[in-house]
Formats: sequence, structure tokens, C-alpha cells
Amino acid sequence: MSAVAIPGDPPGGRRALAVWGTGVSVYFVAVIFRTSLGVAGLDAADRFHVNASALSTFSILQLLVYAGMQIPVGLLVDRLGTKKVLALGAVLFTAGQLGFAFSPSYGTALASRALLGCGDALTFISVLRLGSRWFPARRGPLVAQFAGLVGMAGNLVSTLVLARLLHGIGWTAAFAGSAAAGAVVLVLVLLFLKDHPEGHEPEPLPHQGAAYVRRQIAASWREPGTRLGLWVHFTTQFPAMVFLLLWGLPFLVEAQGLSRAVAGELLTLVVLSNMVVGLVYGQIVARHHGARLPLALGTVGTTAALWAATLAYPGRHAPMWLLIVLCTVLGACGPASMIGFDFARPANPPERQGTASGITNMGGFVASMTTLFAIGVLLDATGDDYSLAFSVVFVLQAAGVSQILRLRRQAARRERERLVASRVETVHVPA
Repeated sequence: MSAVAIPGDPPGGRRALAVWGTGVSVYFVAVIFRTSLGVAGLDAADRFHVNASALSTFSILQLLVYAGMQIPVGLLVDRLGTKKVLALGAVLFTAGQLGFAFSPSYGTALASRALLGCGDALTFISVLRLGSRWFPARRGPLVAQFAGLVGMAGNLVSTLVLARLLHGIGWTAAFAGSAAAGAVVLVLVLLFLKDHPEGHEPEPLPHQGAAYVRRQIAASWREPGTRLGLWVHFTTQFPAMVFLLLWGLPFLVEAQGLSRAVAGELLTLVVLSNMVVGLVYGQIVARHHGARLPLALGTVGTTAALWAATLAYPGRHAPMWLLIVLCTVLGACGPASMIGFDFARPANPPERQGTASGITNMGGFVASMTTLFAIGVLLDATGDDYSLAFSVVFVLQAAGVSQILRLRRQAARRERERLVASRVETVHVPA
């Protein structure tokens, strides 16, 4: 089925692109900071004298804060608007990046990553809300995929630029210098960002304390589309997130015997693949909503097959062609995870979009956090047996797929009902 424009749809246009671009620039910088540890994992282990489990704690804590804040952030965006939430996010993740640059110990570095995760958590839901306020509903899938693409561009910057700075000018200068980008986007938000176009102000929401919060969360969760969106996000995002955020570089260097330079090129391939696939998936979903589930499940199945082939390869190291194919397929995980929002968005009215998006966005980060921790523990327990440690990926994929299959019919039926209701309302709107 195709997306349906609703009465009062925002017009989009150049003004919308400019405002949305300001908001998405904050997300761009947040992703640079979020993924900076992915290129600095081995350096961090040496700097703070920690093992694999302790190293994974950096990313686990960061993602724990991020995931735990998604519902509160959704509620904040619904209540306060995008500008205030994005400005606060920029302040927090910039402070976290600066703190990480100057941390003298493992404990202070952990606290800095937690602060960074807190600021990062405020960005993506805000950008999704900004897109829904400034662009017509039919553009929703494509705008969301473009947001994800810009985030992956931030990942590309950390992979290519920050990695070189780290090994060129050193830890403190590289991380502290990168924090300047956070100050720049904060100024842009304060000067240029606007929550919604003129004439499209949202209805004011009555604030009724804890009862209001409970109702928002409960109403969003009751929608099968919200829960399906969460499980799609859970199942698709984490293999690439874990690979890029922390364990990809050690896996390629220590388990596959590659140099850091070649491993960095493969990480870059994941990011570039993500950007290309994101454009393709966005166009497909915007035109054919029925393709959402096949795309998501197809990505999960292909990812599982490539990981199985890589981990079970009989030689000492997997051949380069197989690693290239694996990294190319991992690039589809991010775009596939964005499909989760395309299930949650039509399942909820505008006043619950932030809350529903927050619930959906928790999925992939909970899965990533679980996998990061499990891999670190298994590496320490097995003497760095990467094949066994990375097998945890299949467990989480199986759990997620089972939930997707359980919810898909309920969500489809409910979405059809809402679509029919919206068409009836459109017919009765006076000309």
C-alpha cells in the first residue's frame, strides 16, 4: 500500500530542508562521537590497561544509557519540542567527548562515555520528529533513511578522519579537537532551528504528571506496529553496530590477521555500503510499503548466512573476498533497522510519535548492548576464540525473528484499519 497524505500535511520544500539539515547535523556529530571508540578500541585497552570485558564496558555503558533514555527522550520531544532537546543533547555529548579526551583513569573515562551516551540519546528521535513536522507523511520513509545515511557519514568521518588524527596527533588532541564540532552544531541549533513550519503548530498536550507519561507509553505499546517496529530494529541493527562500535577492528586484526590499515578499509566499506543501501531501501519503502518486512527479514537472513560462512570457514583465516562480502552485507543492517520506524510511525497519532519512536529505537541498542557484553565475556572465557564469541549473533537474531513473525499479522491488520479510517476522515473534511 502507498503512504497517504493527510489533511494539514506540512509542505516540505527548501525551508524544510534547511531546518532539517540543521537538526540532522547534530545527529551527524553525535554519531562521530558515538563511534569514535570503534577506531580507538585497541588504543583504549592500552591506555587504560583493561581486558576485553572491561573494554566492552565502555560501549555497553554508553548504549545502556542510550537505550534507557529512549522512552524518556520520546516523551521530552513530544512535550518540549525538537529545538530544546537537540540543544541539550549537543551540550551533553560535547562535554562527554571532552571528558573522554582528558580522562586520567578508566573510571573517569567510563563516566565520560556515559555522559556522551546521554547526549547522543537525545538526537535521533528529535531528528525523526523534526522530519515528520516539516515534510509530508509520504516522504517519511525516505527522510528517515536520509537521516540514517547522514549518521553513517558521521561514522565514516570517525573511521577515516578520527582514526588518522588519533595515530597522528595523539589521544587527547584528537578527542578534544573533535569536540569543537559539538560546539558548532549547538550554535547552529540555537540560531536556525525551528520546531515546525508556520501554520502547522501541534495541538498543545495537557501535562498531567506521571499519569500522562504512563498513558503515552501504554498507548504506544498497545499498538502492534510499535512492538513490531521494536523487534525489527532489534533484529536488524545490532550485527553492524557491534562490528563498527567496538569488535570489528579487533576481529579483523586479531582473528583474521589483517593490518590495521586493511581492517580500517573494511570498516569503511561497511559504512559506504550502508549509505548506498539506505538510499535504495528508502526509495523502495516509500513507494511500496509491502516491501518492508521482506527487506527486513531478507537482510537478517543474508547477514546470518555470511556470518556463518565467515566463522565456520575451515582455513585459519577467512579469504578476503568473503570478508568483503560480509562487510558489504553488514552495511544493509542500518537501513533495514530504519524500517522499524516505518511500522511504528503509521501505528501512532502525531502526539505519540516521539514516544513510539523511542520505544522502537530501544530495540537495536538493547540487542547491541547485550551482544557487546556477551562477546567480551566469551572472548575472556575462551582465550579470544572469536568464532565462538561471535556466535551469539545467531541467538539474538533467532529471538528477534520469532517475535517479528508473531506480530506481523496483527500489525498489518491494525495498519489497514487506520488507513481506512484516515481515508474516511479525508473524504469528510470540508473543501
